[in-house]
Amino acid sequence: MSDVITVESPAALADAVGRTATGEWFEVTQERIAAFADATEDHQWIHLDAEKAAAGPFGSTVAHGYLTLSLLPHLAASLVSVGGIAMVMNYGLDRLRFLSPVPAGSRVRAVTEILSAEPTSNGVRLASKVTVEIEGAEKPALVAHTLSLYVPEG
Repeated sequence: MSDVITVESPAALADAVGRTATGEWFEVTQERIAAFADATEDHQWIHLDAEKAAAGPFGSTVAHGYLTLSLLPHLAASLVSVGGIAMVMNYGLDRLRFLSPVPAGSRVRAVTEILSAEPTSNGVRLASKVTVEIEGAEKPALVAHTLSLYVPEG
């Protein structure tokens, strides 16, 4: 079961700076990798050709880095619960590093740390450090500094 950082309102996010939460494991299947290749027209052999990839640098097919990044809404969204919001909007990234490949069949999870919560004219802009861990691996798949805008109700 995952941890959850829970606050009563967007303004209360300031009190959550420095807190962390860890999500649940999620399997990155070869079928998902193939579907992402089709969606993005990125059909490089390292992602799709199991035989060739077995002899390649990683020993198996691996997920696209951008596939791993695109899983952040699923992996991290449930880690912060804020009351009194109309919506949460993706505001972008300040920093992103891909550190390790994600082999097909691996399980990944997000660890989120709240870095800052800045009031804006539209709500509260939350900056978080999100690390995507690979089960059993020393190094994470990626580390991203994400930005989200929490828009209050009313």
